[in-house]
Amino acid sequence: MSLPIISADQRLAEKRGSKLVIFGPSGIGKTSLLNTLSAERTLFVDLEAGDLAVQDWTGDAIRPQTWQEFRDFAVFLGGPNPALRDEQPFSTAHHRFVCDQFGDPASLAKYDTYFIDSITVLARLCFQWCKGQPQAFSEKTGKPDSRGAYGLLGQELIGALTHLQHTRDKNVVLVGILDEKTDDFNRKVFVPQIDGSKTGLELPGIVDQVITMTALKADDGSLYRAFVCHTLNPWGYPAKDRSGRLDLTEEPHLGRLLHKMAGPVRPAAERLRFDTLPSTQTPQDTESTSLQGI
Repeated sequence: MSLPIISADQRLAEKRGSKLVIFGPSGIGKTSLLNTLSAERTLFVDLEAGDLAVQDWTGDAIRPQTWQEFRDFAVFLGGPNPALRDEQPFSTAHHRFVCDQFGDPASLAKYDTYFIDSITVLARLCFQWCKGQPQAFSEKTGKPDSRGAYGLLGQELIGALTHLQHTRDKNVVLVGILDEKTDDFNRKVFVPQIDGSKTGLELPGIVDQVITMTALKADDGSLYRAFVCHTLNPWGYPAKDRSGRLDLTEEPHLGRLLHKMAGPVRPAAERLRFDTLPSTQTPQDTESTSLQGI
């Protein structure tokens, strides 16, 4: 048996999708982004049951109402993970069980994108399930233990989102609410509205893109909606562009954004710029060197 090396030509020929999370304040129009996608090629995972903004959308939808239902849908949408034991969620046995209920997963071939609205509600469904599990109760007293419940919440959510992230040929779009808070030093910070801290901290490392949809002020003082896409941005919004194809801000059109991310990569000279050290700075003071354009 030869070493199963994947050549560059094979890798480049593979169909791949983008995995992104879009955060934004309530009411900015995140759910309405669904209208910018192809109805024939998109599956709407409606967790909020709040589709009034997209009531005229003509595509397909599913509505998981519990955490167990979402896990079943996730393994059906993403396929099995052969590294897991049969008793674990997302295993081959779990996938086989779900296929017996939902039918042939080949029916998903027509979809390019899964639009999941929202991760905020998904975390609430997961936490409700976690509070009833053995890990959420003290072994000594039998009383509820919130630390155990939150620990299980992080494991479950990260496990499910990581599983969907490995669906290489699909775009997976997660939508969530962004809160504005003040830290201990009276500085304005932006925090995803997700129960528990583990998911909010680890999610940016799982997905390819972190986008903030927000209102920005134009030179004439008027407001306009935009996607903020770069980690280094003057507003302090959470953002990350792993594709290397996006500008600092992009128009709030999800369909065109996905198309741009699938296009040719910009030359490295355009994507990365390493600032030189000021003349008063010694080479050892590298912590203050800025890296722009990632």
